[in-house]
This record gives sequence, structure tokens and C-alpha cells, in this order.
Amino acid sequence: MTFSIVGRSADGLSLGVAVASKFLAVGAAVPAAEADVGAIATQSHANLAYRVQGLAMLRTGTTAADTVAGLTAADPGRATRQLGVVGREGAGATFTGDECFAWAGGVAGDGYAIQGNILTGADVVHDMEAAWLAGAEPPGGTSLARRLHAALAAGDRAGGDSRGRQSAALFVVRRAAGYGGLSDVEVDLRVDDDPDPVTRLGALVELWELYFQKPDPATLLPLTGVLADEVARRLESVGFADLAGWAGVENLEERLVEGAVDPLVLAQLRAATPDIAAN
Repeated sequence: MTFSIVGRSADGLSLGVAVASKFLAVGAAVPAAEADVGAIATQSHANLAYRVQGLAMLRTGTTAADTVAGLTAADPGRATRQLGVVGREGAGATFTGDECFAWAGGVAGDGYAIQGNILTGADVVHDMEAAWLAGAEPPGGTSLARRLHAALAAGDRAGGDSRGRQSAALFVVRRAAGYGGLSDVEVDLRVDDDPDPVTRLGALVELWELYFQKPDPATLLPLTGVLADEVARRLESVGFADLAGWAGVENLEERLVEGAVDPLVLAQLRAATPDIAAN
């Protein structure tokens, strides 16, 4: 009833899951991940115990393949289960029970596992794999969230769940990458009930990048001279004495840098104060 991808970033530090289904709030059931440990997708009569048990196995250094083998061997309902696992290194692993509804299957390789059931056909997982491999990111390149979503979108375009569309989710972990550096949950986005959930999820990824990603140091603009004057005038026009106050209200505080301004923050400020001249 679901198609998903479990993946690891090129630098090995981010781990995550993207999933879509004709199922209410699929993000509440399928994904699990722990920073520096691994990621899991459990689906098709999902055994939610796989999430806790699988992460416990990965935490001890068990490979993805051995984790899949151990979880399914101990499960009397394994014939109806589907599972994807990626560890902190090495190849991912996928499992499809013999009694999963057709079309059902999966593929796996270095750092990823893709699987789906009740799909329109094998093209769904094959197109997801092609999109994942085409999106291989260099260090500092495309985020894992973007890459996972691109693979999910490819599966959706190929037909996805044969019953239709309802929900999608994206979950990514990375050590201290969460809000304020105080959590390992980097991305946790869900579309629980929507006629086009994968597209809506992509829009949420864009908003996540705006509000929560750190700015690229190479793009920062020194907050001096004419630009500093412009920013001050714009802030004054909306009742703020400093950029930090305005950014906090607009939920842009993660993009603040002392002595400089992120071009994305500047664009948001200019959009909020269209009557103020740039210079």
C-alpha cells in the first residue's frame, strides 16, 4: 500500500526516509531513524516493532542486511511485511514478503533501499532508483531531504500506489542538525491527507530550506554601508529596531549571522516592505 526510500547522504552523516501511500498519515507508521545509527521503513501490514528493534540492532553495528534478516526471521507475519534498512555505512537492504499485494518488490544498493507494494508496476521502484542515483550529491551539495524527495516524486510520476494518493512524509536525522542545534531531527515533514501529497511535500521541503537551513557562507552580504542603511529603514518601517527582532517574528532566526545578512532573509524583508526604496 506504500512506496518508500531509505537513504544515507554522501558524507554518511544524514540518514532518512521518504514515503508516500494511499493511507492516512503514513508518516506516523513507516519511518524511523537515529543519527549515526541508521534508518528504517516498515510497511505492508507494517510491523511497527521493527522500528525500535531494527534501530537497536543497527546501534550495535549489525549490517543492514543482517538487520533485515534478523527482524523478518523472528516475525511469524513476515510473509505480509515489507522492509527497507540503511545503516551508517555499506549497502542498504530490502525485503518483500511472498504474500504482499502485487505489484510488490524492491531494490537496494550502497546507501539506499527502495521498496513498494500495491504499486502500478515495477517502474515505480526502478524510476525511484534512477532518480536517487542521478541525484548523488557532492559534499555541501544537494541536501538528503531534496534527494529523497526527488526519488519519491519519480515514483509518484511513474504511477505510485495503484489505489491512489493520500499522504506522504519525509524524516531525516543528523547529529545536532535540528532546530537550534539541540536535536538530531533535521527534517520531519508530513502531509497526512491530501489529493497530491508528494507535490505538497515538495513545497514543504522548500519552506524547510527557507526557515531552517543555515545560510551558505559564500552568499552572505556584509551588513555595512548602503545595505545597512536600507535594512535599518525597512526594519523601522515595520516597527523593529534590529534584524534579530524582525527575523524572530518571521521565523527566520536560523538564518541570522552576526555582521552580515543572508540574501534569502534580505529578500523576505524587501518583500515585506515593498514601499521602501533599496537605496
